[in-house]
Amino acid sequence: MPRRPASLGVLPDDLYIPVEPWPRIGRPAKHDLSAWTVTDDWPNRVPITDAELDVFEAWFGDLFDELFGPHR
Repeated sequence: MPRRPASLGVLPDDLYIPVEPWPRIGRPAKHDLSAWTVTDDWPNRVPITDAELDVFEAWFGDLFDELFGPHR
């Protein structure tokens, strides 16, 4: 006999609408962006595998063609 999924019954209307934001543990985030420092310590060329390139071409190929022109 196939199993039936469990029934949750009637759910409250406000189940997914939080009244207040969830309290966060730890120190609060710094919202003053003028004090932030961005450091780029990556090399000029970052090696990637063929599989990684295939994923980017599959997901973003149309965008890349629009930005940079069609590939050769």
